[in-house]
Amino acid sequence: MQFTSEISSPGITERTFTLDDVTGVLWSPTDGTAGAPLILMGHSGSLHKKSRGILARAFHYVTDYGFSVAAIDAPGHGERPRNAQDEQWVAALEEAWNAGDPIDEIVTEYNTSLAERAVPEWQATLDALQALPEIGPAAPVGYGGITLGTAIGLMLTAAEPRIKAATFGGVLVYEALTEAARQITVPVEFLLPWDDEDIDRHNALVLFDACASQEKAMHVYPGWHDQVPEFAIDDSARFFLRHLGPGATSTI
Repeated sequence: MQFTSEISSPGITERTFTLDDVTGVLWSPTDGTAGAPLILMGHSGSLHKKSRGILARAFHYVTDYGFSVAAIDAPGHGERPRNAQDEQWVAALEEAWNAGDPIDEIVTEYNTSLAERAVPEWQATLDALQALPEIGPAAPVGYGGITLGTAIGLMLTAAEPRIKAATFGGVLVYEALTEAARQITVPVEFLLPWDDEDIDRHNALVLFDACASQEKAMHVYPGWHDQVPEFAIDDSARFFLRHLGPGATSTI
């Protein structure tokens, strides 16, 4: 892991990094201590590691709760160029969207490929982050993501035993995701934007039902999937504090 820039402001330090061809960012409390919770954050489709929603959560989590937060660009997103197949999927999505045609099959193929590539990248990133003295291997790990961040996060959480709690929401469901949900037993929180016109609310209900966790909750709120209200951001922070912080409990 190579740090490429550093910016500090009251209470928080932001450092961008590269790990092979993966580009990422780490936000840490300026007075943090090793072993504080580390939250991995997955961005939405077509966005990047420093998109508005990621920044809002990261700054809140770090400055108000003392967490460290890391995000990476998904393959073909942010600073990472698309490969030829990615370009074909994106072009097909745009064509179908503009024509008003169904996009479910294209999204399923594209998200499946992105998750297959992103999961090992996240695992390598987590290895490198835990090697940092300010984080350390004892730091409890959580994951949070919406839309593409959920598609990747479900697969990652099912495969990665170091993740001890996760939040998901706003994703088109297909069999690989429900199968991953069936393998997840850590505490989870689902965010359900009730008025989302792009992703039917039934998708969240299917995932919630499939998830094998005994400790799971769903938070429903008005709006679209990129309109997460401030209270929902804080609810998620308190969810992570409850399950990853000092004296963490296993009861939601």
